[in-house]
Amino acid sequence: MELVMPPKKKRPTPILIRNIMIALALIALYIWTFSTIDIRWERVFSERTITNFSRVIPQLFSPDWDAFQKVMILMWQTIQMAYTGTLLAAILAVPFGFFAASNITKSKTLNILSKGALDAIRAFPELVLALMFVAAIGPSPFAGVLAIAIGSIGMLGKLYSEVIESIDMHVVEALEANGANKIQVLFYGIIPQIVPEFLSYAIYRFEIDIRASTILGIIGAGGIGTLITIATANRNWDEVGMILLIIIIVVTAIDYFSAFIRKRIV
Repeated sequence: MELVMPPKKKRPTPILIRNIMIALALIALYIWTFSTIDIRWERVFSERTITNFSRVIPQLFSPDWDAFQKVMILMWQTIQMAYTGTLLAAILAVPFGFFAASNITKSKTLNILSKGALDAIRAFPELVLALMFVAAIGPSPFAGVLAIAIGSIGMLGKLYSEVIESIDMHVVEALEANGANKIQVLFYGIIPQIVPEFLSYAIYRFEIDIRASTILGIIGAGGIGTLITIATANRNWDEVGMILLIIIIVVTAIDYFSAFIRKRIV
């Protein structure tokens, strides 16, 4: 028995023209982007570049195990920076989240100001914040903690406000109808609904801050980044390889562990 396939549906001409126009626009955008970037291919594939790669890459893949203890001490400092900064942000972002949630804060002025503050905080990358704090209080892990804490408030406050806005308001209304005061409504109607997602987002932000902390040390905010700066300045590529290996292992382990915790919480 011969199988007869249904005829293919023809795409309408306007949709086909639209798709072609989008494809042409994307191709034109890529061509314009690469034509305006001053890429000197003769330097990329020059003999000097190839020589440097052949000298540096083998050393990166031959880690200096003698530096293991030193690297682990600074990696632990990096984890402490990220944890402290994330913890501060997770706490300080809570009032921002409540003020920015339109279903909780009835004052439009306070609501707009809170959302504007969170947007302004998110506009500053952690690197810029770290430069400011390093200049203000000097090179130290505390500068990194402050940069991570303030940078994380913007993201966590935004996410917290969205969680609060998505709660079941029928529970709140039922408590208020039964004579519950605002404190009772908060502890029995709102907090039980938001705590799991708050914790999940805080843990996720901790993963991000671990990666950010490794970079902040390069500009003097302490942690493993400081050692990266010293090792690259001295051309100790085998030590850089050891640092990168530790960073990859630690970040991967934290990612898996935090993902496991988030699944249990949510």
